[in-house]
Order: sequence, then C-alpha cells, then structure tokens
Amino acid sequence: MREGHQGTGPGAITPDGCAVELYSRLPVGEEPDIIAAAVPPGARILELGSGVGRMTHPLLERGFTVTAVDESAEMLERVRGARTICGPIEDLDLGERFDVVLLASFLVHAGDAEVRRGLLRTCARHVAEGGHVLIQREGADYHTDLPRERVDPSGFTLRLVSSEPVGEGVNSVRAEYEFPDATWTQTFLARPLTPEQFEEALGEAGLRVDRYLTEDGIWVRAVSA
Repeated sequence: MREGHQGTGPGAITPDGCAVELYSRLPVGEEPDIIAAAVPPGARILELGSGVGRMTHPLLERGFTVTAVDESAEMLERVRGARTICGPIEDLDLGERFDVVLLASFLVHAGDAEVRRGLLRTCARHVAEGGHVLIQREGADYHTDLPRERVDPSGFTLRLVSSEPVGEGVNSVRAEYEFPDATWTQTFLARPLTPEQFEEALGEAGLRVDRYLTEDGIWVRAVSA
C-alpha cells in the first residue's frame, strides 16, 4: 500500500487504495466520448492507469488500439482486447511512441510531487511527434463544500466525505461508495493544482496545454512544448 492510501471493502485492494470489484462495477460515463472527439480516428492510445478497463473497452469499441498500463495485476486481469503492461507508471519506458497518451483518474494530482513529475515525464516520453496527451484534472470545487454525495442512476451512492490538509499542499481525501449489497471506502493523498500550477507542471515535463476540452477545465489536451 502506498503511504497515505487505504481502501476497505470486498475483494482485492490496489496499492493506491482502489478496490478491483468496485471499479468493475462503476459505469463508463462520458469520458470515452470526450477522448474520441479530441483525437484522430483509429489512433494508438497508451492508457496510463487503466484499472479494470472501464475506459479501455469503450475505446476499443470505437476503433482505437489501446495499450493499458496499471500497477495492479488484479486490475489488468479484467481487461480484454488490449495489450496490457503491469508496473508503476512513473517508471515506464517502452521505447515506443503513441498517437495519444491518456492520463485520467486525476492521477496528475498525486500527493507526491516526484510521482507527479514521473507521470508527466512518462507522458512526454511516449507521445509521438504531433501526438496528444490527454489529462483529467480535478474540478475547481473538488476539495471544498464537503461532505457531498451523488446518487448515480445505476444505483450506487458516491460520497466525498472529507479533504483534510496534511502539509506541504497535500490533502488526505476520503471517499465512500455505497451499493445495495456492499460498501467500499478509499483514502488517498491528492495535491490540488491551480490552472497556473498545472500548466507549470506540464512545462517541467516538456509539455504545454493545447486546449481545454471541457468548459469545467477537467479534461485537457496537451502537446510537446
């Protein structure tokens, strides 16, 4: 388990506190449509932090070729139809480049700044010339107005219970997922980033914002600087 991370609930728990069974149940959402609209048809995608394939499978269905990377072998066992690679993202060096590198799930907000730098360097190292890096950021109010909850149409309740400062600009975040037959919790470290701090972090890795893909600024398309 990574320091500052914890998970509870049925089934295997990954080093960052994610429950494999929980992520196998979560609905897809609009992410694959956002990605598909931002990149060329049939692009080769390197998906960093794929988990169980919640976005991998819809992207494959849309005609993309996906290489799915995750540090959890239990997560990758659920992925079908994609090449899979198990290991820490920040250490990845495949010696090849991709049309699109995808860093979703707010991973850019890693509490450890060195991990964040490693993640973004991996993105820069693997994106082809003229290619794109797609990054999912936290929303502006992610760490405020807590606790709050959302009842998903598929039948579960997501609660963001708390976000407490633990020093050096890092918060400890606790989330709960309640289903009719099971409950999971996840505690993890996250570093809020203003747009200026986010763009500075990209610049350190040799990347720059091409454009913000959504009005809320959560999805960003970056390119080599």
